Amino acid sequence: MDNAAAISFLSDLDLNTFHLILSDPNVRSSVCFKFFNFLLKNQSLVSFNPDLQAHLALIFRLLKSRNFSGAENLFRSVLVDKNFDCPVPDIASKVEIFCDETRIKAKFFNMMLKAHSDSGNFDQVLEIFDHMKSNGIEIDERTCTVHLLALKRADKVRFSLDFLYRMVESKMKVSEYSLSVVVDGLCRSGEIKRSRELVEEMIDKGANPNVVTFNIMLNACAKRWWSEELDLVMVLMKREGVEFNANTYKILIDGFTSSGGVKEAQRLVLEMHDKGLKVEPHLYNLIINGYCRVGCTESACLMFDEMSQRNLSPNADTYSALLRGLCNDGEMAKAMEYVREMRNKGIELDGVIFNTLIDGFCKTGMIQKAHELQLLMEMKGFRADLSLCNKIAAGLCELNQITEAKKVLNVMVKRGAATELARFSSWVDIRSEEKDFL
Repeated sequence: MDNAAAISFLSDLDLNTFHLILSDPNVRSSVCFKFFNFLLKNQSLVSFNPDLQAHLALIFRLLKSRNFSGAENLFRSVLVDKNFDCPVPDIASKVEIFCDETRIKAKFFNMMLKAHSDSGNFDQVLEIFDHMKSNGIEIDERTCTVHLLALKRADKVRFSLDFLYRMVESKMKVSEYSLSVVVDGLCRSGEIKRSRELVEEMIDKGANPNVVTFNIMLNACAKRWWSEELDLVMVLMKREGVEFNANTYKILIDGFTSSGGVKEAQRLVLEMHDKGLKVEPHLYNLIINGYCRVGCTESACLMFDEMSQRNLSPNADTYSALLRGLCNDGEMAKAMEYVREMRNKGIELDGVIFNTLIDGFCKTGMIQKAHELQLLMEMKGFRADLSLCNKIAAGLCELNQITEAKKVLNVMVKRGAATELARFSSWVDIRSEEKDFL
């Protein structure tokens, strides 16, 4: 067909003929789809706009030919097109015209439910769900999971809970995925106890929560360190025979080390080894940091040694945690041994570790060592904390190293530390005069 004939054909085309073309089984659905899209892009060539019936006719043709993505995209265009007013009952009443196959109808309504859910039309989703339930149309549980995820993203926790109950009332088998989505929404809103109660309720109704469901609750408890509720979740987990996975252990170890239960965290790490689970250096770092925080540096060093025995390589965070504990306890000789070991492994000191060591030397009165580190630190492009510079300058004055103290003072001035520097500068000047006099 040449261009003139095509233009003539299109100019004579009316809506009824268009409907017949879309419904003609002798015309392939892929051809209908291309023709439909062509008309949408060239509306000026025809005297009509494709109506709802045309859209639905083509959607069902696409569904029957298993072009599900094309059908869904076309339905979305109906949903968002301002020229169409498509109440759910109106669409539902027209479905029988285009399809009498149960499977295809179910596919259409599930697609319709998902499209409205993705568009945030949550009231329409309930209408579709109720229509499907009333008419015995199979509701896809995976589609419901997608809707629950949309509700969670929209922070509609109550809506998601209500929808889950609708699913149960409809005798649907609630999957662990759907349950986990609602549990996560409840936990994020702080309703941890309610989430556990929901899981217990759903278990009684035949649901099988998995380790992901329980990890969501455990993580919420651990972050708030709600130990009583955490224990109840773990009891429920044991009762249902759900084994810990690596992520469960990580959640619990993080929680215990944050709340002072370092020994329990250490026990869990050993349990992971016994079960053959991969233990990351990060978990040792948490325990080492936990022991150092409560002043048990000896236990921290033992955990450090265990890492080597387990062929786990300490990283910069490991050394940083251990050095902080040793410096707080004034064990500077031991701290410097670890620094040498660290550097031999190719791990360089960062600003945090420099400041930790300088603070440790200042606390133990080793001002000269602190000053040497401060100079090395600045040579490497790091800056010592102003409070530490203040301690170094004061200590140097006490050692009558006034020239060096003034250099530190100049560094502080260049960094804009004006507060109390006038008073400190006068004190340095006085010490300088005393030195000259002596």
